[in-house]
Formats: sequence, structure tokens, C-alpha cells
Amino acid sequence: MTGAGPSDVHSARPHVAARIESAIDRRIAARLGRRGWTVRIEPYASYGAPGWVRVMARALLAAPIVGDEDLPGAGSSAQAGERPAPAVRGWRSFATAQVSGAVLTVTLGDRVHRVTTDRGGYVDVVLTADLEPGWHDVRITTQDGASSTAPVHVIGPEVRFGIVSDIDDTVMVTRLPRPFLAAWNVFLRHENAREPVPGMSSLYAELLDGDERLPVIYLSTGAFNAAPTIGRFLQRYRFPAGPMLMTDWGPTNSGWFRSGPHHKITQLRRLMRELPQVQWVLVGDDGQRDPQIYAGAAQRHPGHVLAILIRQLTFTEHVLAHGVTAPTNDSLRAELRARREGIPVLQGPDGPSLARQVRDRGIRLR
Repeated sequence: MTGAGPSDVHSARPHVAARIESAIDRRIAARLGRRGWTVRIEPYASYGAPGWVRVMARALLAAPIVGDEDLPGAGSSAQAGERPAPAVRGWRSFATAQVSGAVLTVTLGDRVHRVTTDRGGYVDVVLTADLEPGWHDVRITTQDGASSTAPVHVIGPEVRFGIVSDIDDTVMVTRLPRPFLAAWNVFLRHENAREPVPGMSSLYAELLDGDERLPVIYLSTGAFNAAPTIGRFLQRYRFPAGPMLMTDWGPTNSGWFRSGPHHKITQLRRLMRELPQVQWVLVGDDGQRDPQIYAGAAQRHPGHVLAILIRQLTFTEHVLAHGVTAPTNDSLRAELRARREGIPVLQGPDGPSLARQVRDRGIRLR
């Protein structure tokens, strides 16, 4: 079974940008292969339900003299309990060479599957599995015997609630929409200098109330290359463990760049289709498109949205985000649409403010 890759769009003939990128990747891979570099796996935490799991990983080339703890993807699953890799500057996560067409073996309990990476080196597949609800380790092995472990949260049929959370400017201060600041935060700034949004981890802990069965999904337009860094950030600031549904920067089969909003919309729809019994608390911020995306989800799937929580950006953050000092009219209209569906839309500048409103509205996930 071949993975489609994160947010990949298929067409009969790939876009010229995709063909150029693939040609460059093949040359790099061939040159590094002649120098003795071998395939290694960067695993990503994922989710599933009884009978199936979604497996996500990426095949990358690594120098034979580099230890596992220094690989670009090491620590990507740290938030699920593995030993975190050393802190690095963001750009190192993007200095990778992906391997397309790599055949990998995925071991799920007693079941063994063979999958093939896409042109970006990704595997994103749904596989049959006989795993009980809870967290499990999925072993992914290359043809030359290198292996990695991906944590997977199997969500039981009795689970009725969960959290979907944005990352940038919702749990982590990034000021992402402004290109220069985004480049500084992602490529240059040391990961230990990244700042959490005050009180958001406590908000999530209060919502979950110690119930580890409840899923937490981190949904971001950021690149999967940053997943190891973000995973360590989430662990450091005591955010709950959960899969990160990110994307792949760069050309697609139909254009030069991927659409961030499209990625979030399609992933939300997929979660609601795959886990139909779960009602979600959708958490985002008002600096980008989260209010519109979440309102659209509430309109199309009102039975799957319990509440929408929006972190309000500061005056400065709004100016950096979209050049004005307050939420856009589109954001305000989106919030009104969600409220018309009878879904609470709570807004506040930080976690404590949102937590007070959650308690006042009696929103509970148990």
C-alpha cells in the first residue's frame, strides 16, 4: 500500500514544480547513497480505532557515522514518552534528504504490512490492526534493517469527546503569518527560546481531567520537518500527548505550494468521518483562518463540534498577522455562523481566560 503523503493532491501529470523537486531529490539521494548514506525512519505519532490505525512516517537519508540520537527526526515522538533529542535550531530540521519509493515494513501487533513512501518520502496510510484502545508502539523497518517506533493512540468506541488544537499562536507564540518573523522562529531561533501561550497547557489539562482515553490532535499548517522540535516543546511545557497533523512545504502535484486552510479543512473532515462518535473542542486563534475553518466545520458537522475556543491575539500580534489591529470581518462573521448553530464560541487572550469561560458554560469532556 502506498501513502499519499500529507495533504498531497493527485493528478494525472504532476505539476512542473513537483517534477523539478523530484528530479533534484533523486540526484541528491543518488549522490548520498554512493557515499554510504542509508535510509532511516522519522516516525510521527498518530491515531486509530479498533480494527485500524493511521500510520505516518518519513524515510530520510542519514550518514552512517551519525548516531540515532542525532538524526534529523530523532525525538519526533518525545511527547508520547520517548527520550527527547538534543535541542537544535529550527533550520537543521529542514536540512534533510527524503527517499521516495522506499519499501517499509510496518508491524502492528501480530499483523505485518508493507508500504511504500511517496515522492516526498512520506507514508500516510490506514492499515488493519487488532490493537486494544490506548497507546501502542508501531515498529517501522527499512529494507536494510533500520527501524523506528511510532506511537499510535487507538481511540475506543466509548470515547465521546476530544480536542483539536492549532499550534502556532494557539499553544506556542510564533507570530507565524509575517514572513520574516516566521523564518526567524522556524529556521534560526533556538527551540528552547520558544514561548508557550500562557495557561494553555493548564486549560487542556482541565478539559481532559486526567482521562488519558480522550484524544488530543494538534492540527497545523506547519511542515512535518518541525514535528520533532514541536514535540519536544509540547513535552517541555506539559501539553498532553497527541498526534500532530502537519503538512509538507513545497510543490504539490497541482501547484507550487500547498494550501494551509485546505489542509486543515480536509483533516478535520477526515477526523469526523473516521471517529464519528467523537465531539471535538476546536481550539485556535483569531490571527489566521481558524475562526472561519472551525465555523465551517460547525455548520457542516454540528453534531461533531462541542465548542470552539479562540485565543485572541494581542494588538501587536494582530498587526503582525494581517496588518490591522483587530480580528478581520471574516473572523467575526465566522463566529456568528457557529453561534447560530448553537455551538459555544469562547474567546480570550490566554488559557486562564478561556478556562474561566469553559467552567462558566459548563463545558465538560466526561
